[in-house]
Amino acid sequence: MSHRSHRRDFLKTSTAALAGATLPYWFTSTSNLALGRQLVNNRPVLGCIGTGDRWNGVGPNALEFSDCVAVCDVDRLHVEKGRDRVHEIQAKKGNDAVPEMYEDYRKLLDRKDVDVVTIVTTDHWHSKIAIEAMQAGKDVYCEKPLTLTILEGKQIIKVLNETKRVFQVGTQQRSEMSANEGKIQNQFLKAVAIARSGRLGNIKKVTCSIGGAPSSQALPKADVPANLNWDMWLGQAPMTDYLLGGIGNNKHYPESRTHYEFRWWYEYSGGKMTDWGAHHVDIGMWALGMDHSGPISVEGTATHPVPLQNGMPTESNRYNVATEFNVTAKFADGAELEIRSEGDNGVLIEGTEGRIFVSRGKLSGAPVEDLANNPLPETLLRELYKGKDPKGGKNAHMANFFDCVKDRGLPVSDVYSHHRAMTTCHLANIAIRLGRKIEWDPKTEQIVNDKQAAHWIGREQRKGYEINVSV
Repeated sequence: MSHRSHRRDFLKTSTAALAGATLPYWFTSTSNLALGRQLVNNRPVLGCIGTGDRWNGVGPNALEFSDCVAVCDVDRLHVEKGRDRVHEIQAKKGNDAVPEMYEDYRKLLDRKDVDVVTIVTTDHWHSKIAIEAMQAGKDVYCEKPLTLTILEGKQIIKVLNETKRVFQVGTQQRSEMSANEGKIQNQFLKAVAIARSGRLGNIKKVTCSIGGAPSSQALPKADVPANLNWDMWLGQAPMTDYLLGGIGNNKHYPESRTHYEFRWWYEYSGGKMTDWGAHHVDIGMWALGMDHSGPISVEGTATHPVPLQNGMPTESNRYNVATEFNVTAKFADGAELEIRSEGDNGVLIEGTEGRIFVSRGKLSGAPVEDLANNPLPETLLRELYKGKDPKGGKNAHMANFFDCVKDRGLPVSDVYSHHRAMTTCHLANIAIRLGRKIEWDPKTEQIVNDKQAAHWIGREQRKGYEINVSV
């Protein structure tokens, strides 16, 4: 945008370039002004990659802290709605410019004026786009689950360490409080603080109830809609027929491989194990103090809607992720984390001296009631929140991201801890798909004593859509 061009009036000396290398160009500070930068304001420039249904809960939040110049989606109807929504929001603030639309995310990443991107695509596209965004010099807010495989997590971390970008994962439970909580701290953060403070004694077990997945009828082959780039939507996944059925379990979307329903296909997702596991297993690992480590074994049982052979679905026209499951991850200190489809949605944390239950609707248990007389130390809450004050509120997670974009700090939902939580979820899926116990070395991050299972850390990617990062 031409009216922003003077925001890039950098000094050309190598000394100045080195001094400002770790700060975003738009961040106004005494040191930046000393470098001679002429800045209009302190709002970064945003590009939105993926503007489907879930974007409506991400993109407008990001617009509170940034100005969007570009939107991208492989579905023309989605990208047009995204453009119109951005224009509507920004016009109310006096910015009547219409954002550019793209089908190919790489063209958006090529833009030098874009500082920050939101990635709200299908799960199997998250990692590749995030990696290339960091390599293009962008800070990243990416929806969960961040990865499709354990290998993708390792690749993202390698590129993150190389590029030093700011990266927030969209596991909002780490930041945002329930509407009926009524207090300043997020209740999931409170639950973790109670567990980590020793008020439950030694944590023995965490149970994450995340619900099951739907099954489907056999879906008929259909013509690809003219508004959808089917080849690019599939990305790294195998080329296959476009399928479309009627309204099934979800009243808002027909049964299909695309859009919301992609969650129920192993080709593009991990089912409920990663869809909700990314939230609750993350909290469970955090409470256990295992958010930078992992289990030593994972095993469990599951029901799949189609037969599996060597872990792979044998039918291609019906949903194939596990509809019911019960998996236990064991840690070296004897603690256990159970992931189950049954039970009240939430996280039960049990220790030798007490237990608490936390969900998006409540935080309960005797140790919670004790907070009235013995409140949690603010220093602990701040420490868990990566050194920042946990503000709470509807848009706290996005606010935390943009705070970190300014000061180059570590967001509360960092890639490192999310990778560990997703590793547990991916191991759970490997165990139930192969039907046996999986042994894991959390230090080397390798499956041990099982050559077949060890290959499942990654997956074959379709030519032209590979993630080319060696780890």
